Amino acid sequence: MKKNKVFKYTDIFTLGQLKASGYQSKSVKQEIRDNLIQKIRDKENPFEGIIGYEDTVIPDTERAILSQHNILFLGLRGQAKTRMARQMTFLLDEYIPVIAGSEINDDPMQPMSRYALDVIAEQGDETPIEWIHRSKRYGEKLATPDVSVADLIGDIDPIKAANLKLSFSDEKVIHYGIIPRSNRGIFVINELPDLQARIQVALFNILQEGDIQIRGFKLRMPLDIVFIFTANPEDYTNRGSIVTPLKDRIESQILTHYPKQIEDSLAITEQEAQILPVQKEKIAISDLVKRIIEQVAFEARSNEYVDRKSGVSARLTIAAYENAVSAAERRLLINQEEKTQVWISDLVGIIPAITGKIELVYEGEQEGPYQVAVNLIEKSMRQLFVQYFPNPETSKKRKPTGKKSTEESTVTESPYQSITRWFNNGNHLELLNDLNDQQKIETLYQVEGLYALIKKHYPLANNQENALLMEFVLHGLAAYSLISKKSIDGKISFNDLMGSMMNFGQLESEEDDDF
Repeated sequence: MKKNKVFKYTDIFTLGQLKASGYQSKSVKQEIRDNLIQKIRDKENPFEGIIGYEDTVIPDTERAILSQHNILFLGLRGQAKTRMARQMTFLLDEYIPVIAGSEINDDPMQPMSRYALDVIAEQGDETPIEWIHRSKRYGEKLATPDVSVADLIGDIDPIKAANLKLSFSDEKVIHYGIIPRSNRGIFVINELPDLQARIQVALFNILQEGDIQIRGFKLRMPLDIVFIFTANPEDYTNRGSIVTPLKDRIESQILTHYPKQIEDSLAITEQEAQILPVQKEKIAISDLVKRIIEQVAFEARSNEYVDRKSGVSARLTIAAYENAVSAAERRLLINQEEKTQVWISDLVGIIPAITGKIELVYEGEQEGPYQVAVNLIEKSMRQLFVQYFPNPETSKKRKPTGKKSTEESTVTESPYQSITRWFNNGNHLELLNDLNDQQKIETLYQVEGLYALIKKHYPLANNQENALLMEFVLHGLAAYSLISKKSIDGKISFNDLMGSMMNFGQLESEEDDDF
């Protein structure tokens, strides 16, 4: 295929020079299509930084672009819908020529506005040409109930009429809205259902015939725009919906989704989290802690207390990741240490990132957002625990001996028996949230059998990893109800399960949770 001729925008300043160069106009949809074809042939990713959509949303979007369609991205919050739309600007040509001074980016070869037609009629081939970068060919509007037809399409400007001493019937007194000003580019309307139905109706002609109507002016302005809309599923809220005729005019509806694999979710959070260089230098965060944070979002999306229709945004894990690092940084500053790591106990700091980003059903509201967040963290640790250590529930099962005896079965020895025995013997462990690293490590080593368990399963782990895994085991055993755990007044207390049950009356008046 013959490649398009490259035009040096630094060498062309007039309409005559543009004609002499052999420049030929093409629609923005054709322009995006041609550039996508070239990227596919060159095996380049047209949507850099979009993770988890490689086999679903991106192929659907590429097919829509090849079909020269307008697009509706439909999905729950935090599914990169707007980012997909913004990435499409990289499929535009780097520069295109426009009539200098045109409000609607008039194509010099196919002028539309009265201004452009008059300038060309007056100056001919000497008409000045400007070159605009693709970054200026993107328009975006958040649909809100107060958006008007004048905002989107345009209206008569009485001040302009007065200044130019023109009547309201003159086309030159029109003030163009954001859509005509996005001519020859990409225009995005976010949260389309929030747009009032009567405003959505005003988009019918633009999408189908490509023209606009302003206050009775019979304008035939075939706007050249790629429209991209984003929306949550219509049953998400009662704020509004997309009117059926408008939805019918949007050729491709593409369903977005949350990451299906935790590896994709990890990559998204790592890419988007705003961790300062000084934090990266002084604070280590293990893969284990990262996975616990990601698992919180996966647990929330299937939790009975969380409204599934509202979704759980990827912004939850991003904010939680940042909060976990900041919790470790705060502890480091308090203890005046040089370096530290994010401990399991630091995850108490991610609770504010969870409570603000989940919508609860009625039962969840009764439970309370704080307790729901704590439960999500607990379930995440429980889910991940069996990926790192033997399943405590399996070790509880009875195993047939295969021999004739008075007992039909014997209990297999639990790998956690020495740990639980230590607690059953009346010992308990308290970990202050702001404890310095050395004190925390010394405290963890008090539990008999805990270090031996870690070395058995992770013989190559270093001291820092050993300590983190030891803490994780205690939280995991509490999640499986082999020991008890209470979080009260900035400290986490581990105890034997039976002793905790016997003393529950003493704790009844205290504020506590299970984190």
